[in-house]
Order: sequence, then structure tokens, then C-alpha cells
Amino acid sequence: MAKQDAIAILGGTGDQGLGLALRFAKAGREVVIGSRKLEKAEQAVVEVKQAVPEADVSGFANEEASQRAGIVILSVPFEHTAGTLKSIKASLAEGQIVVSMGVPLATAIGDGAVRTVGVWQGSCAELVKSLVPRGVEVVSAFQNVSAHRLRELEHPVECDVVVSGAKAAREQVMALCPLVPGLRAVDGGPLSNARIIEEITALLIGMNIRYKLPEGLGLRFTGLPD
Repeated sequence: MAKQDAIAILGGTGDQGLGLALRFAKAGREVVIGSRKLEKAEQAVVEVKQAVPEADVSGFANEEASQRAGIVILSVPFEHTAGTLKSIKASLAEGQIVVSMGVPLATAIGDGAVRTVGVWQGSCAELVKSLVPRGVEVVSAFQNVSAHRLRELEHPVECDVVVSGAKAAREQVMALCPLVPGLRAVDGGPLSNARIIEEITALLIGMNIRYKLPEGLGLRFTGLPD
């Protein structure tokens, strides 16, 4: 039975997924870490508890993790997106929200991370939408948040998060952003706009390389109302 306030992060053993797990746990939210291998999820739980001793965090294989939270964040490389969704499809239920963080970087075909590959559906997020069961909403978010900065818990993460998807689900995911000091949610409209946001990720990766910024750039929009 999914707990509506819990946040599941599939791929929560990777840098960006673990960074979000740390931040949400520090904010006092229940976090469920999922992985293809249970032992990796359990090791990530140990790491979170070392950094945030009071964390309400647990680890499970992806199929069980996805059953335990109202919001399921998919933080896996693009090439594992379809396979992961097929493995958890039977575990998802109407009313849940799946958050797509994926970007179709060309590393999926052995090329560089500064380019993307075409996706028939238009974006990774729209691919995810085509694979989830009826009644499960898909929202695009968090692609351009630096994993390095997420894991530096003593510092705010200065970055805007463009959130795209159906309005009600989009608003629920936007409400997660203030849990992380420095993150600001920006209403990105319909899910089709994920096509633009995902492309920006490759641009930022290239800029990080050119400016020699291993900690990662953040994205800010000016002129937005308070």
C-alpha cells in the first residue's frame, strides 16, 4: 500500500538519486530507496543514515519500493528506463505519480554526454508516459540539478527545477522542491515541454566541461514573480 507522503527513488543508489534521497530525508520526509539489487538499496540506506541519523529511510528492490510511495522518482540512466518500467509496471497503481529525471544522452549509444539521441515519443518523460499503466501520472523534473551539490548537505542547491506534466500532478511535484534549500520550482506546463528541458541537460554538461566545474552549474530564470 503506497503511503502518499512517502517518496520512492528508483536508482537511489546513483549519484543524483542518492543526493535527492539525502535531501528529502533531511527535510523529514519518508524515503524509500529502490534498486535492481536489494543489497545495493540497503547499502544506500546505510549511507543516508550515516549522513542523516534521524532519516526515515528504507531500501527495497525496485518492484517493492514502487509500491510504497505516492510519488515514485525514476533516477536511472536512459538506457535502463524502459527495462525498469517494465519490471515495475505491475507494482504501480492508479493515483501514483512517476517522476522522470531521465535524459536521452548519447552515452546510451557509446557517444558523448554533450549530445542527445532522438526518442520516438519526443522525450524520455513521454517515453515513460507511454509505458506506465492507465491512471498513473508522469511528471518531468530534476534533470538539471547537480548531483554533487545535492550531496553537499551543508550548502543550499542554487537551481531552478522546471516541472512539466498534468496540472494536479505537476503541482504535487513542484511542492517537493522547497524541501531542498535553494531549489525553486518553475511551472513548465505540459509534459511535452520535457523535450526542451532534457536537451538543456546536455548543454549544461558541455558547459561544466568547458568551464571546468565538476560541482556542476545550476539553472536560474530571472523575472519570475515571487
